[in-house]
Amino acid sequence: MKEIPIVIPAYEPDDRLIDLCKNLNDAKLENIIVINDGSGKKYDYIYDKIEKEYNCKILKHKVNLGKGRGLKNAFNYILTNYENVSGCVTADSDGQHSVEDIKKMIIELKENPNDLILGCRNFNDKNVPWKSKLGNKSTKVALNLFCGVSVSDTQTGLRGIPAKMMEELLDTEGERFEFETNMLIECKDKYNIKEIKIKTIYDSKKNHTTHFNPIVDSIKIYKNILKVFLKYIFSSLSSFIIDILLFNYFCLIIKNINVDMYIAISTVIARVISSLYNYLVNHKVVFKCNENKTKTALKYFALVIIQMLISAVFVQKIFIIFVNVNATLIKIIVDTILFLFSFIIQRKIIFKNKI
Repeated sequence: MKEIPIVIPAYEPDDRLIDLCKNLNDAKLENIIVINDGSGKKYDYIYDKIEKEYNCKILKHKVNLGKGRGLKNAFNYILTNYENVSGCVTADSDGQHSVEDIKKMIIELKENPNDLILGCRNFNDKNVPWKSKLGNKSTKVALNLFCGVSVSDTQTGLRGIPAKMMEELLDTEGERFEFETNMLIECKDKYNIKEIKIKTIYDSKKNHTTHFNPIVDSIKIYKNILKVFLKYIFSSLSSFIIDILLFNYFCLIIKNINVDMYIAISTVIARVISSLYNYLVNHKVVFKCNENKTKTALKYFALVIIQMLISAVFVQKIFIIFVNVNATLIKIIVDTILFLFSFIIQRKIIFKNKI
């Protein structure tokens, strides 16, 4: 039987970590790896107790390096020291994950050794703090819209991770909480995601603290979620600049050859070249597509033509209805909406990678 270690990152834990390790030990679950992420001497008694009494392997950081770095170090330890491992299950140290659910994750990973397994909470439960609800729902929408990753619990720390993915994650960006979001993004087009319902456990103790910094950590999370979209914006803006520069260049050249049609001819030539540039950048850099260029090019330029026709029709129709509104303003609004839809269509249909 292949082994599935349990990885528990911990920073300045309390007795709930002791309770968790005891319960895991009582349930005959072995290979428990706990990361002491620079907690300090004040917390040594906790790590000493779970190491001696509950056979936990302690990986110690001299200083606090972050949850992401702790997980990656644990993955490296497992891949280096375990000869027969199919993956690992990660769990939080603050009592949010029951032994029953951890066992459930181990079983699911054994049955689906090539899938990323997520233990997902019910955020409609009345016991869930509003901050957690808001944070998860906003990240869920952003992750789906900008990255094409659809999961119900983006922040869960209870995960079953295949061995192959563990190895790939060693090079994934993120040293703190953003690493778990980056894991979901890295999973896209490589691994199937399977969601397992788990208990929603929140500690009501007033001294319960979180090491998640709502400003710093949120910025890091959303920076990675928006990374593809920001590349898409750069691609579009640079295409626009190229289009304008080429338009002016060809106008100067063609003006003396064909006075009547030089604007139309220059527009077409500039748009063809800038569109080709935009296609290549989106294919190679923005969406990093592995599909055949001929197929994606046909779909891309079909989208360009359809988008141009829709823009022309809608701007004309709206201008007829709102005669007092500036036509340029109408075009800006219409094209901005089409720009966003174009991003979604390109990500989901045109440049969609195959697993």
